[in-house]
Amino acid sequence: MSDTSPPNPETQSQTTPDADLRFADLGLAPDLLKGLDSIGFEKCTPIQAQTLPSTLQGKDVAGQAQTGTGKTAAFLIATIQKLLSTEARPERKAWDPRALIIAPTRELAIQIHKDFQDLGKSVDLKAVLVYGGTGIVTQREELQKGVDILIGTPGRVIDYFKQRVFSLKTLDVMVLDEADRMFDLGFIQDIRYLYSNMPPPGERLTLMFSATFSQRVLELAYEHMHDPKFMRIKTESVTAENIEQKIYFPSKEQKKPLLVHHLNQLNDNARVLVFVNTKHEGEHLGATLRANGFHAQVFSGDVRQSRRQSMLADFRSGKLPIMIATDVAARGLHVPDVTHVFNYDLPNNREDYVHRIGRTARAGASGHALSFGCDEYVMVLPEIEDYIGYKIPVQQELPELPEITIPEKARRKDKRSGRDGRGGRSERRGQEKRGQGSRGQGSRGPDKRNTDSRSSPYADRDQARPGSDDDNWRSDEHDDNDKEQQAAFHAERQELLRREKYQALEHKMRLRNRLPRKAPVEDSTAKKRSRFSTPPLKERDPDQSAL
Repeated sequence: MSDTSPPNPETQSQTTPDADLRFADLGLAPDLLKGLDSIGFEKCTPIQAQTLPSTLQGKDVAGQAQTGTGKTAAFLIATIQKLLSTEARPERKAWDPRALIIAPTRELAIQIHKDFQDLGKSVDLKAVLVYGGTGIVTQREELQKGVDILIGTPGRVIDYFKQRVFSLKTLDVMVLDEADRMFDLGFIQDIRYLYSNMPPPGERLTLMFSATFSQRVLELAYEHMHDPKFMRIKTESVTAENIEQKIYFPSKEQKKPLLVHHLNQLNDNARVLVFVNTKHEGEHLGATLRANGFHAQVFSGDVRQSRRQSMLADFRSGKLPIMIATDVAARGLHVPDVTHVFNYDLPNNREDYVHRIGRTARAGASGHALSFGCDEYVMVLPEIEDYIGYKIPVQQELPELPEITIPEKARRKDKRSGRDGRGGRSERRGQEKRGQGSRGQGSRGPDKRNTDSRSSPYADRDQARPGSDDDNWRSDEHDDNDKEQQAAFHAERQELLRREKYQALEHKMRLRNRLPRKAPVEDSTAKKRSRFSTPPLKERDPDQSAL
């Protein structure tokens, strides 16, 4: 490891890996091979074939590959093999993890834990999943029962670490997934804090995976890894070849009708992800789609965890055909059979474009990605095209746009708040005054419009409108359970507070019982104080109350 400048990945391994490398040829533990066989893993993917020979020898590796290439399995296999082939440190306690895997989002952490359960079903290792938004007491109790591999998000891991639920001094493996995303979400100081409380580089196996090798990612690797090998998979294209990409250039007022037009063209089996840049935009878009007969829900960081999990389950099963997501879901979502991705807003950075459209065309399937380049976000398009290495095909003419219903409540809220598409105070007040508001049709548009009568699985074909009897496409499908969910949430919170208060009191009592009892000290000023103290109020005679 150089002590003058960060390592240069351009000078390290970028060769095409052995496409015929089998897991059976890597000398893996029999129980691990059994788990791989049970899920049909025989040959390594390119990122696995390039990283595993080094990581299995105990070398630190930083890997870069496009999404959906099997990098999760690459670091899980290396982690499991390391723990099976080496003894735990003698000073380790049962609740101290031997391996720590950090992911930037809850969904990605949940998916990593699920992949471990598939890969490690035959090994005698326990993985515990921790993340914010739910079950702080339950997760702590699970940790205290014992853990080998701790998988979680930075905030919750640090919470438990500062509460001394576990120690990192006996850690053998550290894995950081989506390192570039940690910078984007502001977690990097938390990551550095965790690194500073681990054994030094060279005394642990450190793995890092990132979509890009930016300068800040290289510096992080240089600071906290021991002579890392940078491995980059050469591909013909940054994006998958089986994704059909198109871009339109509509005005802001045309985006919602254009999206409705394309949704009306889809068949019964379509599964759609619509990406927006802000939760504010997502809420308004969701309200508009529901008002026009589509069953759509908004998946953002503000949705509580139990609702997010039920929403994902419905989307995976097909009960929810349209999910509107902010970039919190751009990475880490593993949903099979997504047929269409719509970039309702172009992303603010080029890497997110690749991750967004990477939600479709997984495992060799084909997919479609349509982007709307409105004037607010189109300035990032040259960077995106430079990054992916080609021009996105442009649809020169817009199709005939349907008339749509704009919810009155959403229009009033926009007009009152005066906010722009980024969720802050609008910097485009002049445009809003000219009728080019930040949402929908602006103040010039009519309050109500007729819905499109074109036949589609989403719109009028079965008259599946909010309030109808069609349970699959009703926009208020989950609303009936809101009160019950809120009541359950408040009950869980009250129980949590009660248990926390009880534990604090119990700790105080235990501490008090340990201290030696002291003889009471006579207070010489007690009598003096009593002379100046206020005498107790005498009980008033009821007969004198009228006086």
